[in-house]
Amino acid sequence: MGKAPSKKVPGTCVEVEGLGVLFRGPTGSGKSDLALRMIDSGSRLIADDYTELLIKNAALIARAPKTIGGLLEVRGIGILKVDGELQTNLGVIIDLVSPEQVDRRPEDQSEELLGIHVPLFRLFPLEASGPAKVRLVVRQIKGEITNVY
Repeated sequence: MGKAPSKKVPGTCVEVEGLGVLFRGPTGSGKSDLALRMIDSGSRLIADDYTELLIKNAALIARAPKTIGGLLEVRGIGILKVDGELQTNLGVIIDLVSPEQVDRRPEDQSEELLGIHVPLFRLFPLEASGPAKVRLVVRQIKGEITNVY
């Protein structure tokens, strides 16, 4: 039996209400900062800086590379050991962008990772409402709330 396909991607992943959320963006865009705020409000760290993706039982799984598991870089403080999860089902990608790049009413978008389409959103991470918006995205993906245009 062959090894399951896997891929290491730049980005920070947290588990929010049982669903994996991958934050992507350039260095200094706020990935770890938003993850820290999510963790402070009850989410769990999966991976900081790089996330390993693999297919397991037809699901897209996110986990930390072995060398950085349980570590979170907090600018101004350093690299900290935090409690986290070993892995989670990846359910959404959030690209961290400038305020001008956030669509007021975005079209549905997704990105294919290892053959699985994952919903894609763009958010400005430094707003006070950032963690609440991430939770709303997760609830929307899980079908707990719906968009009404």
